[in-house]
Order: sequence, then structure tokens, then C-alpha cells
Amino acid sequence: MTDSSAPPSAARPARAPALLRPRGEEGARVTFFELFFDLVFVFAITQLSHRLLEHLTPAGAAETLLLLLAVWWAWMYTCWTTNWFDPDHPAIRLMLVGVMIAGLFMAAMLPGAFGGKALWFAGAYTALQIGRTIFVVICTWRHELGRNFQRILFWQAVPACLWIGGALADGHDVRTALWLLAVALEYLAPWHGFATPLLGRSSTAQWTIDGGHMAERCQLFVIIALGESVLITGATLGGDTPSGPVAAGFVTSFVGTVALWWIYFDHTAEAAAEHIASSPDPGRLGRSAYTFIHIVMVAGIIVGGVADEMVMAHPGGHMSGGFAAVALGGPALFIAGHALFKRAVFGGFTRARLTALLVLAALAAIAPALTPLALHICAAAVVVVLALWDVRAYQLERRAFGQVPLSGPAPSRPGPPSGPSGGTFGGDGTTGR
Repeated sequence: MTDSSAPPSAARPARAPALLRPRGEEGARVTFFELFFDLVFVFAITQLSHRLLEHLTPAGAAETLLLLLAVWWAWMYTCWTTNWFDPDHPAIRLMLVGVMIAGLFMAAMLPGAFGGKALWFAGAYTALQIGRTIFVVICTWRHELGRNFQRILFWQAVPACLWIGGALADGHDVRTALWLLAVALEYLAPWHGFATPLLGRSSTAQWTIDGGHMAERCQLFVIIALGESVLITGATLGGDTPSGPVAAGFVTSFVGTVALWWIYFDHTAEAAAEHIASSPDPGRLGRSAYTFIHIVMVAGIIVGGVADEMVMAHPGGHMSGGFAAVALGGPALFIAGHALFKRAVFGGFTRARLTALLVLAALAAIAPALTPLALHICAAAVVVVLALWDVRAYQLERRAFGQVPLSGPAPSRPGPPSGPSGGTFGGDGTTGR
């Protein structure tokens, strides 16, 4: 992010350039150290999934969501930081090692974050956020990037007081209220440009990120979440001698995970990465499509992973409200998040995703009459059909545009082209049907 009120860098000693990430194709590459850094958050996702499974109540789900928002924010701010700063520079690597230590400690405290480990969790989270930002503030103090990082530090210091205050508070309700306020302040800050007394505010046009790098980092986090689902299904299957229903639950779980991957990665992920990389305002897309909307899809994968574990443990018998909520809520969150993602990047919804959400809602109405395995199969079938529908839509697009490659530019036209049966094509090439 740059600051229009700052003097030109030529008039000020610039301390940061040696630490900054080179731009261009080579600079956009995700480094091996960034992949190593993500291992901490593989553990965090696993912790959140297990916590939701053990506290499958409305209150437990709300607490897990709050913790997920904190974990995502810790990872996402580091993602933005490494978008500007070179992870291969020794100083940046050492900073990231410190972030990993705090992140691993934070992840370990997640199961007891609303209990006896509250202060340890809040302390690790705030140390991660504040420590990383202080580092970059010092590095950019005389650089044009510096003013914006000073704003960010302010909007992390204020919520940090609420995190620590909530951890020290007597009473669960007071702690929850303070932590909710802290999350709200943190998540609202980018929307008002980190408006700070005496320092002003930023605009998304000044957030000069590398769009391709941002897209790839978020794609890798989706892979992390999907990998955690695969880990759950494999570990659950190996925990006991499988029966026929358990094996069926295993197959359904894995096929559903593959379908989620297919929906996200088969076409949309690459097309969106190209779109943000060529956008005149990549900061706006980085904020909306990646920073905020991707968390909805990640939440859907985590919730669906809980359903995978539950259906393999108890494929038959009584249908509980908790299982119905995760079996249908996981796919619904992912599909809704993906629809919002397509809307933010390409500017349109596809009716196929709305139809899938309506079918999942209809399944909720008949869920009490089904076994857990039957409901899980139905939910997975919705995701599989949506993935197959997307494949068909892309094939129809190729025919409509004369075999134009999906990643290439579409022919110029005065308006959206007509799709089959009067439908229109979405911005990424999928039909609007």
C-alpha cells in the first residue's frame, strides 16, 4: 500500500527496498518458505475442526467461528505482508519464524481458548499480529509504505487490548462480547481504509499488491482446508475395521471433497487469478474476493469435514440436528462463498449455484426422515452435480466462442453473449443458468 500524502521516495531515505519483494513473474512466485509457513495453519485448521466436532451446539459453532476468524486474520495479514516483502530475505525469514512460533502456540491453545487457556491464546494471537506489524513499521519508517503500516498497527493495537481484556475478564459472556468487538474492529478496518487519527486513511487504489501472488496464496489455503478433510476421512477409516456403511461414508466423503476441489480449481481459480493480476485496482479485489470472501469457503470445508467424520463414525441410526446442520451447512457455505467470489471477481451470479442452495435447503426439510449416510450422500450428490454442470458450461462456452482457450481473451462484443437456451455467460465463462 502506498500513501498519497507521503513525500516521493526520492526525497526520503528508503530503508525498505532491499526487503521488498521483486515484482514481475519471478517475484509473484510463492516461495518454499511461504509453503513451510503454512504448515502451522494446517494444524490450526485441524484444531478448529476437532473443536467444532466436540462442541456441536449453536454456542460451540459460534465460538469456533470467532476463533476461525482470528486464525484467518493472522494468516491473511501475513499473506499481505509477504506480498510486499521478500520471504527469501534473511530478515523477513526470521520475522516469519517468529510469527510461526506465535501461530503454533495460538493453534495449540484453540481447544481451550474459551476456557482456562484464554490468556495464552489471546497473548499468542496479539503477539503475532502486533509483533509482525511493528517489524514492518520499523522497516518502512522512512519509506512511502510506512504510513499505511502505521495505520494498520493502530487498528491492531486497539483490538489487542480487547483480546487481552476479554481473556482476563470474569465470565464467559463478557469475554465473548469483548472478543466479538475485537473481531468486528479488525474486520471493519480495511473497509474504511484504516482511517487513523493524524494519519489519515488509505484507498484500495493505493494498495499496490501483486494480484497473482495473492490469488495463489489463497488457493493454497483452500488446498490446506481440503487436505484437512482428506486427513479426517483417512484417519477415521483407519481407526477401526470398516463395515459396508462406513466404507460408503468414506467414499462419499472423498468424492464430495474432490467435487469441492473441482468447483473451485477446474476453471474459476485460474481465471480469477488472471483477472486480479490484470486489474487496474488489485487492492479492491484482494480485499473483497480474497481477504473476506474466501473465509466463507474455508468455513464450509471445515464444517463439511466434521460431517465426514461423523458419518463414518455413525452412518446409520438417529438423525441428529447437529449432523444435519454440518452435512448440509458445509456444502451450502462453500457454494455460497464460491458464488460471492465469482460475483466479486467477474460481476455475476450463476443460477446453478442458487439452485444448488435451494436443493440443500429442501434436503434440510426432509432430513429427519433420512439416515445420516443417506443425507450425506444426497448432500455430496448436490456438489457433484454442480461440478459436472460447470464442466458442461465450460464446454458450451468453448463451442460458443469457437474453441477460444478458457484463459485467453473472449471476442469483443457489445454485451454478454447469449448462452444456450437464452442463458448468458458469466464473467469467467460459465453460463448464467
